[in-house]
Amino acid sequence: MASSRSKSHRMDRRQIAVHAADEKQNIAVLGASGYTGAEVMRLLSLHPDFKVTALTGESKAGQKFSSVFPHLASATDDQTLVKIADVDWSSIDAAFCCLPHATTQEVLASLPMNVKVVDLSADFRLKDVNTYAEWYGGEHKAPELQKEVVYGLTELAREEVKKARVVANPGCYPTCVQLGLVPLVEKGLIATEDIIIDAKSGISGAGRSAKQNLLYCEAAEGVNAYGVGKHRHMPEIEQGLSMASGKDVKISFTPHLMPMSRGMETASYVRMSEGTGVEELRTALEERYRSEPFVHVLKPGVAPYTHHVRGTNFCHINVFEDRISGRAIVLSVIDNLVKGASGQAIQNMNLLFGVPESTGILQQALYP
Repeated sequence: MASSRSKSHRMDRRQIAVHAADEKQNIAVLGASGYTGAEVMRLLSLHPDFKVTALTGESKAGQKFSSVFPHLASATDDQTLVKIADVDWSSIDAAFCCLPHATTQEVLASLPMNVKVVDLSADFRLKDVNTYAEWYGGEHKAPELQKEVVYGLTELAREEVKKARVVANPGCYPTCVQLGLVPLVEKGLIATEDIIIDAKSGISGAGRSAKQNLLYCEAAEGVNAYGVGKHRHMPEIEQGLSMASGKDVKISFTPHLMPMSRGMETASYVRMSEGTGVEELRTALEERYRSEPFVHVLKPGVAPYTHHVRGTNFCHINVFEDRISGRAIVLSVIDNLVKGASGQAIQNMNLLFGVPESTGILQQALYP
């Protein structure tokens, strides 16, 4: 009898495994030859519900994925990169779009309506197509599609993401900044007229293309500000803070390129509302993120450190009293390639398919 039950149990487990394999969603990764595409592949390699069946790379078409990213040789069955035009969409359930900015709109507008999409470019993040044209220097090429896109900063738009077909994955800086500030703005705890943000990112945030300022001798052992007063993430941050406050918000924002491969820190200098103290800011953040798997408010006095989130989908936040009366400093850190891009994209894709949100992205930090 025991042997019979054991045999039956083994058969049941095999049947369950086959059933689970049959239910995997077929995924296309568009732009798999860039950093965010590679990071999607790294994270999906252990995902139980998603199976990558198509990889594109326009400039690398015809090459094996393992030759483009040797460190991911065992992440797939070593598929060959193809051009987007050669993808057979008949069996594709969803796509991660990791294409460069200003190249995504027409591509997504041409996809079959049954394909769910998480777009990692900036092409659909700004709700106002005129604002997009102003900041990205060209007319929006899919204004009708823009109307249905959901901006997917997961912790702040979870229910909207669940109902979406196309999700605009937030930028790295906007993710880091908004997670720290939106709960405070929503509760009216800080003034929206006087927000100053000092931001720092690893070099991978600039992409994989060859650029002089990214050469080792140019970037190593030094720090430089870029996009001063005109960085394209400014309107995205302002859009989120304006929605949280119910009125237009303008910020002062300066990003810096750091001589490290990955990681991001934002320091937001804010003026507290009359009668508000730092502990109230801390309480608001703790209450908002108490049940969140990826956003952690650190203990008082502990400064977030990029090494502690390296390679993970976590965001660490803390708030400090400024020496200037009535002001506070909100610090946030993320990995720009994970929570700032590919990890959050998988977090959103999990929601699109009703998969537990943290599936495949609970890796702990790579340290030291």
